[in-house]
Amino acid sequence: MSASLPFFVGLDYHQDTIQVCVMNKQGKVLRNRGCVNDWEAVRRIVAARGRPVRAAIEACCGAAHLAEELAEKAGWSVSLAHPGYVARIKQSPDKTDFSDAQLLADLIRVGYLPTVWLAPEEIRELRRLVRFRGQLVDERRRVKLRLRGLLRDSRVPAPEARAWTRAWLQWVGQEAEFSPASQWIVRRHLARLEQLGGEIREVEKELDQWAEGDAVCRKLRQLAGIGLITAVTLRAEIGRFDRFSSGKKLSRFCGLSPRNASSGPRQSDSGLIKAGNPQLRCILIEAAQRLMRHEPRWQQLARAMGRRGKPWNVIVAAVANRWVRWLHHEMQPSRLAG
Repeated sequence: MSASLPFFVGLDYHQDTIQVCVMNKQGKVLRNRGCVNDWEAVRRIVAARGRPVRAAIEACCGAAHLAEELAEKAGWSVSLAHPGYVARIKQSPDKTDFSDAQLLADLIRVGYLPTVWLAPEEIRELRRLVRFRGQLVDERRRVKLRLRGLLRDSRVPAPEARAWTRAWLQWVGQEAEFSPASQWIVRRHLARLEQLGGEIREVEKELDQWAEGDAVCRKLRQLAGIGLITAVTLRAEIGRFDRFSSGKKLSRFCGLSPRNASSGPRQSDSGLIKAGNPQLRCILIEAAQRLMRHEPRWQQLARAMGRRGKPWNVIVAAVANRWVRWLHHEMQPSRLAG
């Protein structure tokens, strides 16, 4: 076989080991064995077979870093595979590292590999910050729910102050009547809320510094209704807007497109598609609600849909969908440069 013909490699990734399957152009398995989780060890298994190499690895925790190492240091062409779609293609109750690596090699050989974007290291770092903030916000929400539960369980009447204001928190900690055990729990909930608030502010400072040095984030923050958290979430989860060929595809990636539920003569939609990062979709729905309050263009769209009898949640999702399609056009590199 000519050395110019590519070899196809499937990598089944684990924290400590990697199963490496090498396949030739005709689909013959040349090697399928495990090695330690190290790019040099993977390269050595394939090196004896020649070059160039086209490799596939399922997207999972740590896989992107290995893919980047193989691309930069070994000179391979590496694609990240969508694990959900790969599992559907396999359609087998049996699962072994041997067969998983072979399937990945075969899929990239025939050109059927369902790929996901390999984000550069700076975007992956931003994702870690954004998702860490999301985890802190979720934890704060859970603490608030537990505190609310204590108030209901103790049948404490609510004060006139609006919930979660400084005056309300002071009332809960000093004036509300709880049993000794409940009061002990309340004090710890309040202390945890204060701690989480400080940690969230610290993360937001880091995000603000990151956004100041990024042209895409600066452009996003100039748009009406877009603040720091919306901007960095869009940047972290979408990365490059020009990697989508159309606004429709970007909207589908964000989970804002209607799911088609047509069969025969019946043509209908069935809610939004179950795709994309839930945090990204939540951020975009919140942004749509702000736009509908303050931007005439989106106010007019919402009113027109309301006159046609559309439910409020459908209106908000439609505004988010159309705004994202518009955003795809606005965030193209040619417009950013201008």
